[in-house]
Amino acid sequence: MSSSVGDVTAVGGMRERLTEAAAALIATGGAASLSARKVAARAGTSTMSVYTHFGSMEALVLAVVEEGFARLARRFADLSDPDPATHLALQTVAYVENARDNPELYAVMFGVAPMGVYRPGAPERFDLGRRDTLDRVADVLGRAVAEGRVRDAGGSALAVRWWTIVHGYVLLESAGYLEPVRSAERVLGPLLVDLLVGEGDDPGRAAESVRRALTP
Repeated sequence: MSSSVGDVTAVGGMRERLTEAAAALIATGGAASLSARKVAARAGTSTMSVYTHFGSMEALVLAVVEEGFARLARRFADLSDPDPATHLALQTVAYVENARDNPELYAVMFGVAPMGVYRPGAPERFDLGRRDTLDRVADVLGRAVAEGRVRDAGGSALAVRWWTIVHGYVLLESAGYLEPVRSAERVLGPLLVDLLVGEGDDPGRAAESVRRALTP
């Protein structure tokens, strides 16, 4: 490996360590617990490293949100199915698994953790990562509309309804109210079927599409 490649890898690794450290601090103690010193200590580096890689604490928090969406985007990228309802269910599973694997990043991505002065205020900051994540869901639902599986609700309404369901499920599961393995079949699957049927899909066809995605 050349020194330049090694340097890039080291930089990427340090950025990831710092973003994960910041996410952990925010998730456990809110924005009040965030400082360059604490982030650096948790990441096992110097305070200067925080400013070298991000320039400011605000930029670091923004990077945490970006990293969370980037990880979700990577999970969505390889998903595909000719049946749009099955594709939607696969995206749902990927979304839930990403939240399970990255609970602290997830808490910062969607403001579950107290963000204080770091809460995004400008509209463009709410769009971080949307093109490769939530818009992918809207595209799949657009296919379902085009194929006559569900009705067109206009704009991003269907995607927002889906997001409301899956986000609520994630919050309940993360709080311990839902058991991950059993609840996927008993709660999450039926919720997706109800969404599809409520938007016009055939009940039997919707159930089979979702079952295909949720069956290991």
